[in-house]
Amino acid sequence: MGIQIAPSILSADFARLADEAAAVPNADWLHVDVMDNHFVPNLTLGLPIVESLAKAAAQPLDCHLMIEDPDRWAPGYVEAGASSVTFHAEACRAPIRTAREIRAKGARASMALKPATPIEPYEDLLPELDMILIMTVEPGFGGQKFLDVCLPKIRRTRALLDKHGLDLWIQIDGGVSAETIERCAEAGADVFVAGSAVYNADDPNQMVENLRTLAQNAG
Repeated sequence: MGIQIAPSILSADFARLADEAAAVPNADWLHVDVMDNHFVPNLTLGLPIVESLAKAAAQPLDCHLMIEDPDRWAPGYVEAGASSVTFHAEACRAPIRTAREIRAKGARASMALKPATPIEPYEDLLPELDMILIMTVEPGFGGQKFLDVCLPKIRRTRALLDKHGLDLWIQIDGGVSAETIERCAEAGADVFVAGSAVYNADDPNQMVENLRTLAQNAG
């Protein structure tokens, strides 16, 4: 499937989101962090912004819902234009139903796990998903330091996918940079969310390519 880089607009200039999307034309996805100030202690953006950004951006949108009651809200993000929608295992009451609704509307279904949430209880759920997002920081804020303690979970997740012959992506989100991406790729990740590393770079698009090269060489 190849390495994919998804710049997070959480680190972009919210007043210039269309321009910030255009600044990374080589990105495979745009990662959109939706936070409700309940599931996580931060408030970002919601459906109207996603709908507008989907019309303005050339890249497909990868919406990460850090919200309560994603069972109710997730399908609406597909309708707003998201190509991939991620809900948190810790917040979702009916993950199979929600994943199937996301897929039925034409998007990829993904489930996210906080750093302390193990993958093993969700082994039977994996065939219902297109991607697993392993958080490598606590969700809620950008710019946090990468948690190396999550690397064994990436390896265990890759082993589970191989065990069942499943063709899912493993996405990593949190503290991804030129200093950390190789460790994640070696552990088995193939989709990388990078916020500060990309949008704080002098040339964001070149940083996308630098990260891709590092991951490809390490994987």
